[in-house]
Amino acid sequence: MGRVEGKVAFVTGAARGQGRSHAVRLAEEGADIVAIDICHDIDTIGYPMATREDLDETARLVEKTGRRIIAEQADVRDAPRLREVVATAIAEFGRLDIVVAQAGIAGMKGQPQWQAWSDVIDTNLIGVINTIQASLPHLKAGASIIATGSVAALMDIGKVDQPGKDPGGIAYVVAKRGLAQYVHQLALHISVQNIRANVIHPTNCNTPMLQSEPMYRSFRPDLEHPTRADAEPAFGVQQAMPIPYIEPGDISDAVLFLASEEARFITGTQLRVDAGGYLKWYDYHI
Repeated sequence: MGRVEGKVAFVTGAARGQGRSHAVRLAEEGADIVAIDICHDIDTIGYPMATREDLDETARLVEKTGRRIIAEQADVRDAPRLREVVATAIAEFGRLDIVVAQAGIAGMKGQPQWQAWSDVIDTNLIGVINTIQASLPHLKAGASIIATGSVAALMDIGKVDQPGKDPGGIAYVVAKRGLAQYVHQLALHISVQNIRANVIHPTNCNTPMLQSEPMYRSFRPDLEHPTRADAEPAFGVQQAMPIPYIEPGDISDAVLFLASEEARFITGTQLRVDAGGYLKWYDYHI
């Protein structure tokens, strides 16, 4: 316990799924939390977003650990709003040490298709940049930035029948590749300040994003209305290990490690938590 004791963590997409898991895990290890989520639906996305009640539940779970939390409704596409939230956090907590840019959406089967493309790029890539840039002026030596990528960004989709080959789905891949390159360059430039930046690339993760009708259709395009039971056997195509998905807590453990002093000399990495998914698509190279 106490691996991030006394630190303050800013977590986006914190109302449910991975974001909630990360916020609670960091709080359990001693961090105060700044949590945001959009808390309303996006028209082009075919599954419901989290609600304000979901964000309130995250706040309750964090407070149950004995840590403090600021929980605000905010859209990562809105850079001025993110700066407001960060300013509130600095006024309340006096510091910012950890940034977890987690918020993301899946645009598979999104309609209209090209608006779905824009919404995914604006959330999954520009939203990460907005989050980090709102935070950077307040970060000091020892701070850690962690962005959520995806193993989809590491796959050669030209060689496989990738689920979600439509504009919203491909936008997801493009955005995650873009944020990976952005964080790589960012890490180089902020390393002289002793601030670290890394990307975690999950495979399928058991969250409402995965357990949704558009995702089921992407994995089972042969069925008109596939169910979870229909889709779960197909989820295994993403992993080398014989599992359909990992759990949010599996990613939270990696977030905690990268946020802690245990990873004080780890920066610019692309950490895969993918049950061997990358191994299925690429030959070995150093």
